[in-house]
Amino acid sequence: MRAARLIKMVLLLQTRTSMTAAELARELEVSERTITRDAQALSEAGVPVYADRGRAGGYRLVGGYRTGLTGLARSEAEALFLSGVPGALREMGLEDTASAARLKVSAALQPSVRDASRTAAQRFHLDAPAWFSEPQTPELLPSVADAVWDDRPIVARYRRDASEVERTLDPYGLVLKAGLWYLCARVSGTEAFRVYRIDRFTAVGHGAERFRREDGFDLPGFWAERAEEFARSVLRAEITVRLSPDGVRRLPYVLDPASAKEALGMSGVPDGQGWVGLTLLMESEEVARAQLRGLGPEVEVLAPASLRERCAEDAVRSAALYR
Repeated sequence: MRAARLIKMVLLLQTRTSMTAAELARELEVSERTITRDAQALSEAGVPVYADRGRAGGYRLVGGYRTGLTGLARSEAEALFLSGVPGALREMGLEDTASAARLKVSAALQPSVRDASRTAAQRFHLDAPAWFSEPQTPELLPSVADAVWDDRPIVARYRRDASEVERTLDPYGLVLKAGLWYLCARVSGTEAFRVYRIDRFTAVGHGAERFRREDGFDLPGFWAERAEEFARSVLRAEITVRLSPDGVRRLPYVLDPASAKEALGMSGVPDGQGWVGLTLLMESEEVARAQLRGLGPEVEVLAPASLRERCAEDAVRSAALYR
């Protein structure tokens, strides 16, 4: 514990040139008295650390003492710091590891690129969760993440409908999508890859032996393919509508933009008033009724007849409210 703290103290001084005892104590989560003792221990071990007295004083290293890793350009250093997603690292239990890695790299950089982490963080930020939703960190996520990093199988119990199912899985990768965590895994002993929502896991146990990972597995490619399959699998209802010119403009705001673009690309020729007919693939008539309501009088449902009747009832009820 103390050895790790001493190393971190040296790295902090390499990165920031000079720090007061209070600043070091705050960073290392110890007392200023402990900082004094640690500085003395480093000096006795041959690390050239000394203290300046006075208001502008502090601890510093003599003679540009630094580690031997050098040569990163500014663009490379900024890309390195940009690659971290702090929220995701924190949820996976890797925040301290990532912090130590960034500190080591910062300490090794030339002074001209040492502020790369700050300049990148000031310019780019990833906010993964969706609007108007409270992100929830699955309790078992750190355990699953450990297995992913270590290539160890897991025995997972997860909720499926009203029951629980147990599977032995080879965990290949984690995906954070709109605030939800997913595990891409191969069912052990088979060639089948599946996707699991981690917040549905109720128990996770680690296997003793590592599994052999397929060299050609492409996590982004796999996720993109499965995401497209999922999106198409839920679009089971075929809805025929007419849209006004304003309805055409607003359609991507009430439906999935990609689905709206595809449907508009196959629309018919506008009539004399600019209205066009097109077919929409949607999850269900109930979902279509709710989403198309957002277009108001700019859409007319033509088929199926059951949905047209329900939309007509909604229109009558709405008109009655405004009489």
